[in-house]
Amino acid sequence: MKEKRQVRNKWLTIRLSEEEEKILSGFKGKTTSGSLSEYARKILLREPVTVIYRNQVADDFLQEMIHLKTELNAIGKNFNQVVHKLHSLDSLSQVLPWIALNESSKRAFFEKLEEVSDKMDKIYRLWLQK
Repeated sequence: MKEKRQVRNKWLTIRLSEEEEKILSGFKGKTTSGSLSEYARKILLREPVTVIYRNQVADDFLQEMIHLKTELNAIGKNFNQVVHKLHSLDSLSQVLPWIALNESSKRAFFEKLEEVSDKMDKIYRLWLQK
């Protein structure tokens, strides 16, 4: 059965300075409340407010991994294109430039792989300290 939606037709108007509004919005931003009204209502009615705990080390790690994933995907796409081109080549004179191109792509891939490994080691060491 659907819950009946509560109609809120009474207004409570308060005035805030820009600084106060920024502070209040900052507090609200650290919770699961969807709107400033919802957050203020919970505070005024002394209802529980769920605060979001963020692990900054994990967030930073995630951002770096997302960036590295994007780069690895681009390298993988380039490699697939190069291999596709290899299959269409007929002579040795066409294959030699492909070998040189493949080496640079392979080197870039292994450099990124090493970077991922270093980042994983770094986060592992940080988590061991806690």
